[in-house]
Amino acid sequence: MTQEQAWTLLKEYNQDEFHLEHADIVGKTMRYFAEKLGYGDEKDFWEVVGILHDLDFEKYPDQHCIKEQEILKENGADEKIIHATASHGYAITVNIKPEHEMEKVLYAVDELTGLIGAVVVMRPSKSVQDLTLKSVKKKYKSKNFAAGCSREVIERGADMLGWTLEDLIAQTIEALKTFRP
Repeated sequence: MTQEQAWTLLKEYNQDEFHLEHADIVGKTMRYFAEKLGYGDEKDFWEVVGILHDLDFEKYPDQHCIKEQEILKENGADEKIIHATASHGYAITVNIKPEHEMEKVLYAVDELTGLIGAVVVMRPSKSVQDLTLKSVKKKYKSKNFAAGCSREVIERGADMLGWTLEDLIAQTIEALKTFRP
């Protein structure tokens, strides 16, 4: 599936600007990690998975990562895309465990990009370009800040990757700096 096809499909099920922006952010973050982790030849695939990961969330929030599998199958998506997108709901809505490094990255950065985005909005500069690990860690520790972003999922994702939480946050900040103001 191409990026264009992924966006067309995503927009059939998502109209909310927030969801579309989140798909763009996660897609580009996944593309960054594909390059960084030595999967440059798969960067388009990683980005497509990032774009489609919340395909069903806007219309079917109670069946997130479940309905998505049906939609993707009906639209002829490759089984690797179906498994990857569904696996980011592991231990939340599905029992499809992230296996490939790409799936583990998606699992970890989905929630984390949202939390970092919330930190950026609170900064005087409103920019990720001057954001530091220390700033994110301070907000991360406040359970009331961006309460919808599960710290448990972020930490589980870091563990799956064998990374420290600090390394995951720092690398995700660097990813965001490549395409966000």
